[in-house]
Amino acid sequence: MNTREGTAGGRDGAGASARGVGGRGGLSVWATGQRPAQFQRGHRYPASAHPARMLPEIAATAITALTAPGDLVFDPLCGAGTTLVEALYAGRAAVGIDIDPHWATAARQNITRAHHHGVGGYGHVLTADATRLPDALPPQFLDQMRGRVKLMLTSWPAGPPSHSHPGGGAGGGAGGRANLTHQSPWRVAAGMTAILRGALHLMAPDGYIAITGRAWREHGELLDLPTLITDTLARAGMLPVQRCVALLAGIRDGELVTRTSRYHRVTVARARAAGSRWHLPCTQEIIIATPGRRPGHAPTPHPALPTTTSTSAVDGSLNADRNSQGSR
Repeated sequence: MNTREGTAGGRDGAGASARGVGGRGGLSVWATGQRPAQFQRGHRYPASAHPARMLPEIAATAITALTAPGDLVFDPLCGAGTTLVEALYAGRAAVGIDIDPHWATAARQNITRAHHHGVGGYGHVLTADATRLPDALPPQFLDQMRGRVKLMLTSWPAGPPSHSHPGGGAGGGAGGRANLTHQSPWRVAAGMTAILRGALHLMAPDGYIAITGRAWREHGELLDLPTLITDTLARAGMLPVQRCVALLAGIRDGELVTRTSRYHRVTVARARAAGSRWHLPCTQEIIIATPGRRPGHAPTPHPALPTTTSTSAVDGSLNADRNSQGSR
């Protein structure tokens, strides 16, 4: 798997080197936890209280390593929009989907803040059910995105345990059973298979799919999430090519410095007090894949995405589209 070279983070020289990610001799451990999460987010994310949000430096590492400036980055489960904002700061275009209007609104607010800070580029969020891709996209978006997505970057839905602590319920009821954050691991896998199969219609032939996954326990047992993600990608017709881990901990004098949330610390402390040998998570898994090659398939040229950075213009386009499509 050949990738472009780059350095992640894009701010103050922070972030892990992404040189050679996915290639022979490339990095499979991303040192993305060298700054606490609150410093990574800084002023960029005024609306970012999503309980399962991706670390900005994980998103920045994948985007910088696997895309070039001007490429289109897509997140079908965008939450508060970390993938989209980091893509804009890296000079990429970004489109996201979330089934929950609360988080879709938060993502739009974070994109608007990036534009107010002088970041250009096209960023847009749709409120839709990603399991219905590609039909979930209005025709205008489908025409412009088909065969153009160079990176689909998203987080594996973390399930009820990550959404049960204070702050995890905001907007969490939207979407009912279609909202994968409230489903069992096996229902999540089925939903992700549908999302990935639909996303194949959007992927550029030389694009990449990167899925991050945090530790998930079901009835006290740690799930083999890397295998579950890998198998799901394969069932959806994609080709898994590399497994990486992103550090959630800092490295100081050869020791790992935990930077996990208070929720995780309390949960693990309670489990250990009850006799379970739990440990604090210090990594997230990243599975990288390429689109499956379909015989006779060739990408069709499509118009470029709009280059406007005006939020009102973007929202106006979406509202007009919704009026013609009806409520989604």
